[in-house]
Amino acid sequence: MNKRTGAIAGAAAAAIAGAAILLPNAHASTDQPAAPKTLSAHSATALAASLKADLGDQSAGWYLDDANGHLVMNVLSKDDAASVTAKGAVAKVVQNSMTALKAGAKTLRTNASIPGTAWSIDPKTNKIVVVADRTVTGAKMARLSKTTGGMGAGMVTVKRSQGEFKRYDGGEAGSAAGGDAGQAAGGAGDAGAGGAGDAGAGGAGDAGAGGAGDASSGGAAASGGGGGAGGAGGGGQAAGPVGGSAIFGGNARCSLGFNVTVQGAPAFLTAGHCGNDSKTWTADQGGGQPLGTVADSKFPKTDFALVKYDDTGAKPDSSVDLGNGSTQKITKAAEAAVGMKVQRSGSTTGVHDGKVTGLDATVNYGNGDIVNGLIQTDVCAEPGDSGGSMFSGDSAVGLTSGGSGDCTQGGETFFQPVTDALKATGAEIGAGGAGGGGDNGAGGAASAGGAGDASGAGGAGDAGAGNAGAGSAGAGSQDPGSGAGDQGAGAQDRGTGAQDPGTGAQDPGTGAQDPGAGGSNDPGAGSGDGMN
Repeated sequence: MNKRTGAIAGAAAAAIAGAAILLPNAHASTDQPAAPKTLSAHSATALAASLKADLGDQSAGWYLDDANGHLVMNVLSKDDAASVTAKGAVAKVVQNSMTALKAGAKTLRTNASIPGTAWSIDPKTNKIVVVADRTVTGAKMARLSKTTGGMGAGMVTVKRSQGEFKRYDGGEAGSAAGGDAGQAAGGAGDAGAGGAGDAGAGGAGDAGAGGAGDASSGGAAASGGGGGAGGAGGGGQAAGPVGGSAIFGGNARCSLGFNVTVQGAPAFLTAGHCGNDSKTWTADQGGGQPLGTVADSKFPKTDFALVKYDDTGAKPDSSVDLGNGSTQKITKAAEAAVGMKVQRSGSTTGVHDGKVTGLDATVNYGNGDIVNGLIQTDVCAEPGDSGGSMFSGDSAVGLTSGGSGDCTQGGETFFQPVTDALKATGAEIGAGGAGGGGDNGAGGAASAGGAGDASGAGGAGDAGAGNAGAGSAGAGSQDPGSGAGDQGAGAQDRGTGAQDPGTGAQDPGTGAQDPGAGGSNDPGAGSGDGMN
């Protein structure tokens, strides 16, 4: 081999050896972490719980990036970030641990417990966000600034609200869903309890009490779910009061949160400050359509109440009023997550949507009314919406507590977590689901004369008999309640109602004396003159 050939061979060997060294590194450079998973809110919550357990005190909160469905997990080191990304989440290295943030919130409670303030942990900024309403001025603002200044800019952010923090229970007058929608719960226009047009009790034509026609009892109710035939699976009208329905106690008006069961007995959740307002609650302002009695009420510190239905045989539907004659079925409860898209239903303002913006919130309403552990949102609400449902899809998330602003200007609204209320009361979501679609059909499973408030005009108890406009057993005395083969009002009770034995044609609008037209199942209507 000549010198030139040897040099070429040596160069080739070196190149091969170099390639052998480089190739593994080249292969490693293409071994990228798995792409983040696209998750539903429920799946993200489950994954976040698993990651929190793995991280322990190195966890720093998490949130949903709703633009792409990714779970963003705050961590304190790059090593923790690697373990998070390996499981399909996005890792964000931050400064403040959750332990430190909670300690900061404790400092605020100790040194800056000022009426008109609220604060929550915001995992997106990895800070505590403090909101001071318009009443926090002068010495109050100086005290707040001193406390937050000592905590450092990296721990806390202070914002101002143009509104005033208040509970959202309403005054004694108060109509449902929008002020002048007083007759909404009784059906379209001035049809009163009977449903559409002048059909009187029992719906359109001679469909009878809860008849097979599409009017049913209660017509197309706006708030309170009416007494329609549907309700199951979303889209149909619910039998009896549902989430967002108006409820009346003493001089207060609030909203029903979610129907539940407690050891098999029917009940519903609402706000604790509503439960403190009155021991008994009705579906109408006049008190003629009793619903239930408060079994447990917690406020302040937390804000929930459990009201047991007086009729132990009632089977109110586990759904929320959507304000358009349809409902959303509620099948479970879910933990809130920052970034979660939610909706709220209440008897003053109907349905509004927005996002969760903070967790573990504290609100100081004044007069010693301080509530902890709330969910902060950008959803609007107004007095009378208290206790109403916050939900995400078919999941119950929160009960309306209070906030600032209104549904014209916007503002913050805070909610009691439903999961905490269920745990404290031993209640479960759902109450038997009367009024479902399909085989419940006209008049609901309990028939039009069914038990309690299970729908059907002319029902026994408070389900549309009495002053609900069920009147005689249907729109026509010749038809005691066709009800698709079921006599609707029932052989024993043709829906007379001692106080109002036959509204319908005689009293198609039920009037101010019966603001809750449509039966106890449809408390959404008020007197139409607003609330105090």
